[in-house]
Amino acid sequence: MKITIRALCILGLATGALAQQPAPDQTVANLSQSAERELAASIAELNQLREQVATEKLPLAKELTAAEERVTDLRRDNDQLVREVDQGALELVSVKAEIKARNEELDYVGNLLDEYARSFESKINVAEMQYCGEAIETAKQATENETLTLQEKFDRQVAFVELSVKRLTDALGGMRFPGVGVDLQGAVASGQFALLGPVALFRSDAGDAGLVVPQTGSTKPLIRPLEGAVQAGIGLLVQSGEGTLPLDPSRGGALKELVQKTNLVHIFVKGGPIMWPLLVASILALGTVLERLLFLANERRKRDSKALEQLFEQVESGDIQGAIRTHGQSKDYVVRPLVYALGHREGSLSNALVYAQAKELKRFRRGISVLDTVITLAPLLGLLGTVTGMMGSFALIGGELSAPGAITGGIAEALIATAFGLGIAITALIPFNFLNTKLDEASHEIESAATQLELIVHPKVLHPAPRVEPNEPARQAVAVAGKA
Repeated sequence: MKITIRALCILGLATGALAQQPAPDQTVANLSQSAERELAASIAELNQLREQVATEKLPLAKELTAAEERVTDLRRDNDQLVREVDQGALELVSVKAEIKARNEELDYVGNLLDEYARSFESKINVAEMQYCGEAIETAKQATENETLTLQEKFDRQVAFVELSVKRLTDALGGMRFPGVGVDLQGAVASGQFALLGPVALFRSDAGDAGLVVPQTGSTKPLIRPLEGAVQAGIGLLVQSGEGTLPLDPSRGGALKELVQKTNLVHIFVKGGPIMWPLLVASILALGTVLERLLFLANERRKRDSKALEQLFEQVESGDIQGAIRTHGQSKDYVVRPLVYALGHREGSLSNALVYAQAKELKRFRRGISVLDTVITLAPLLGLLGTVTGMMGSFALIGGELSAPGAITGGIAEALIATAFGLGIAITALIPFNFLNTKLDEASHEIESAATQLELIVHPKVLHPAPRVEPNEPARQAVAVAGKA
């Protein structure tokens, strides 16, 4: 490039010189020589540059080759890194899935341990809550405490499992541990528990012993003493850890049944003093019902429908005195008031019928007022017994708070009076309605017969039949009375 520029400059100078020189041949020669010199110098410089380029080309080629090799290596490294990144991403997804699965397993195990702790509480004897109750509460609260780490929660739950396993090992041959119980009077007593399979026994420091019975709403069990040699055997067994306990194949059911065995007398005594008025009311109701049933059966047996028809026939034929004589001693409660009314027809047959009917129905009403009183009074007496019993039960709240069994037991005993009162009222209500039904039936029968008698007798009373000669038939007398 430089050579070309120089050549152009030389040609320009030569052209200018030719224009100024008058001798063109000499000038052209000079210019030609000068151009040759410049051309030779340019060629020499070009050769030098070629040598320099040739000298510098080899290192650059080597550098280019090395750079290309480095690029190839970097690309290979990049591909390796990309593959590793992709593989790492896949492994990360797998690790996350594995972590999620492990977390779910940990949650499942934690829920199992929590459920085990909660179900364990309901399966052990109430006395054992004094032995492992704190560990149970700690395990139950582990899942609810958000400030605890996962490791701390598992540590508490595993500690409870270890305690339950130890408890199982100790309970195989029987175990003893100190604690407190509540006697029948509601007093708290310290002593020793002995657990033998499903049976829990207790002996206080004062020497009292008995069977452990759970109390609703309290961690302190109720101690029920037994009788005879069993009581002494329980005390010795709990105190020394050695002794004889009768085999119970019912797994504690027989002892529990022995303690809780009740009968009607036992329930009556538990109901309190109000049970005595209820007993009197029930006896009155029962006696009244039995007497009324016997009365109705006797009256039904004395019924004589033929005698009633015969009475109507005699009255209709005009033989009133004969009807009175024939049926004067009748025991039928329908015929008897009709005969009485016929005997007093001169005054007022209607009034005589009303009086005789009221007299007969009075016999049917006897005892109904007693049942009515018992039905009303029995529930009120039962409610009174419940109120007084609950007053005594709640009076314990101000004294001994550690005996909820005595409070709830008192309330249950107080409700016995209400149950008996309602039972007596319900039982007496059925025969009460039955007797009222029978009274209505008897009243309807007597009223119907009385109305029929008035329809027959009134015409004969108002218009007496004419005297009939002996040779006239009796039917003529009846016909005359009918025409009148």
